[in-house]
Formats: sequence, C-alpha cells, structure tokens
Amino acid sequence: MLNPKIQFLGAAGTVTGSRFLLSCGETKVMVDAGLFQGLKELRLKNWNPLSINPAEIDAVILTHAHLDHCGYLPRLVKDGFKGKIHSTKYTAALADVILRDSARIQTEDAKYAAKKGFSKHDPPLPLYVEADAARAISLFVNEPFHRRIQVAEQTFVTFYPSGHILGSAFVEVEFFGKRLLFTGDMGRPKHPLLISPDLVPEGHFDAIITESTYGDREHVPATTEFQDAINRTIDRGGSVLIPAFAVDRTEVILIELRELMETGKIRRVPIYADSPMALKALYFYRQAIDESSPEIRAEVSRNWKGRDPFNPGTLVELVTVDESKTVNNPTSPCIIISASGMGTGGRVVHHLRDMLTNPLHSVVLVGYQALGTRGRRLVDGEPEVKMHGVMVPVRAEIEQIPSFSVHADADELIAWLSTTSSPPGQVLVVHGEAGAADVFSNRIQSQLGWRSHAPFDGEAVEL
Repeated sequence: MLNPKIQFLGAAGTVTGSRFLLSCGETKVMVDAGLFQGLKELRLKNWNPLSINPAEIDAVILTHAHLDHCGYLPRLVKDGFKGKIHSTKYTAALADVILRDSARIQTEDAKYAAKKGFSKHDPPLPLYVEADAARAISLFVNEPFHRRIQVAEQTFVTFYPSGHILGSAFVEVEFFGKRLLFTGDMGRPKHPLLISPDLVPEGHFDAIITESTYGDREHVPATTEFQDAINRTIDRGGSVLIPAFAVDRTEVILIELRELMETGKIRRVPIYADSPMALKALYFYRQAIDESSPEIRAEVSRNWKGRDPFNPGTLVELVTVDESKTVNNPTSPCIIISASGMGTGGRVVHHLRDMLTNPLHSVVLVGYQALGTRGRRLVDGEPEVKMHGVMVPVRAEIEQIPSFSVHADADELIAWLSTTSSPPGQVLVVHGEAGAADVFSNRIQSQLGWRSHAPFDGEAVEL
C-alpha cells in the first residue's frame, strides 16, 4: 500500500525557504521552492543539497513570486530538475523578473566580494547565474484560477486568489486520494488593489498547511505614523528612505503617497522609485488594472483604467545605475523607495550606507523584517550595521510602520480557516519564526478544536 507523505524542506521553524515535498511511490511534487533569507545560518542552507535528487521531482507548484517561495528554482534546475513549474499568469510574469534579478544580484555580489576581498571563499561564487534563471523560467506553465489541472500521476492542483500579491494563490492539491490545502502567503481582506482572498473551498481536507508569519500577533490599526515620519523628516530638511519589497509593497506605498499628497497631508516632494525590479513589477500591476484583471478590485479598474494610480505627479522612475547615483546622499528633501525590503541586497544597500550616518534623514521600514536582516537590526536599535564589509553607524531616524503588511495576522487567519465546511484531518503550521508557528498551532487547537502541529525542519508527515 502506498502512503503519501509531506516533507518540510524549508519554512519549518523559520519564515523563509518555503519548500514542501509531496511523495508517494515514485511520484514527487514540490510546493514552492524558496530561498532561505535572514540569519547567516539560514542563508547557508541554500547551499545544502536537497535530501532527494532534483531530477526525481516530477513538478513544482508555485503559490506566488516572492523570493522566499520561488528563489530556489534556478538552483533546483541547475541541479537537475526538468519538470514543469505550475503557477498563475502573473506569478510567472513576476517570477521572470524576480529570478533574473536575484541571479544578477548574486553574481554582482560575488564579483564585489572578490574585488574587495571580504568573502571567506576564494573565489566567491553565486548560488546560480542568469542562465540558470532563464532555464527555470522556460519551465513555467501558466494556469488559470479555479480550474483543476493534473500535474503528475494522481496529482491535481487548483489555484485560488489569495490577495497577497498580484498572481498569488492558495492551492488545493489532490495527491493520491488525499485532499490538501496550502495557504501560501495569505493576504488581507482590505488590500488597496487586490480582491480579498477566496473562501476555503467546500469539502473535507485531509491536511491544511498554513502560514503563520504573524501567527502570534495582530496588526495594529493604521495610524498617522507614516505621514508624521515623512513630515518630521522633510521639516528638518532631510529625506526619507523606504526599503520596500519590489513586488506589491512598492505599489501599496506609492498608492498611499499619492493619496497623502493629493489630500495635502504631506508636502509634494520628488518620489524616486529606485529598483529595476520594482519598476518592472509596476508595469504588470498597471497592465492588470488596465485589462480589468479579476485579481484587481473592480472599483480600482473602473476608476483607474488608462490612468496611473501610482503617480501623484512627482514620481521619478530610476532605471539605470547612473540614474540611481543621482539620488545618492540627497541634499534636498525627497522620498526614495528602493529594494530590497529588508535591506539585504539591491540598490537600497547603497542608499542605507549613505543615509544612515545623517541624523537629518529617516529610514522608514514598511514590511516584515526577518531575523538576521539589516532591516531587523535597524528595528532592534543596533547602533551600527554592516554593509559591504564595513560597519556603518546609525544616526538617521528609524521608524517601523507595521500597518502596510499584506500578510494576514493571527485573527485574520483564524477567521479565514473558520470558513471550512468541516474540520480538516490535521493542520500543519509553517512559515513562522520559532515560537510564532507554535503559538498559532496551539491557538488552532484551543480555539477551533482541530488537530494541529508545527513541524520541524526536515520532518516528514504521513498524510
């Protein structure tokens, strides 16, 4: 008798590196293939070989295009994976951008480390190169929402909108007679652009695999902190640096800045969007609005079709490196939005290096900051942070604004899970920092009365 099982190869005991392997007999299907980010001991795990040969994996199901869910795909392909990668249309489009950018950054960082000699490796090597990313991208197959598709032997998947970022989905997977639900990253009911997550599909699930990024807390209501931080900084002659995830967070921040400027709540100053990846993502969001994509709220497409909801009239898009350098260490008030959102790489690192030492400036963090990242160190009040092998003193004002999160919090996740038509066989809680997953698992048991467990890294669970 064949016993289907799931093995947790990432995002167990940590919030990054989502990789879940379904196996039964000779059939192997992976749900998400993300990079570990944050703490050095986590990042080093990206170099560890998988517990199985990637060539044995029949297919990958991808929930969305964030790096901690898709960023390992080029390495998987480099190491022998040749199957199809199933995702929604806009997940494939955004992953194309993100994976190429990731390969480019890793290659550039390796070259920079070799040039400056601050790596312990000789020579420093990237995890993968752009050719690997291109091969991974060639394996994508675009799938529609709400349609049951076979991806491997006795394996079927259905994608449902999750409202987290453009293209994001939670997925129903039927695997050798077992019915599973993977939340991916669950969005919130009030995203300014995207529709609310679909309800849980009808019927019994043998297992629900749920994220728990904010499993031990609730989001604070929106306040005036964001505009207050901007006004304080501009009033003293400084500039605001906003490290923002290139996909979705940049769009959400630009919407908010436009509304604040149009209502006179902040002054009209130049807004510099300084991330090639964010600018490419902006193109797809504009396209989705213009084509009235079913992922976009109807009123957004109705009101903004053919217009730009992201530009208050002061937006400047910086494409090239030379254009980016024009806003290094700004001398007159402006707002710079740059990736990455946790300050781990990309152009924002150069802006942080230049701006952190100046008490006139502010760094406003608007997203989740994983353990071990520069963003987390700034939030935790560390007096200096390391960039390009040099410790940089922190003299700028640091603000964290949690209200922009597009991750469901604990209450929102419980409310969503409660829409199931019958209790699942078990709940497996992942994608949370150590502690958060356990807290959320315990809450599921006590509040919903369901069997729940937060698996450890590498654990295999029979379905």
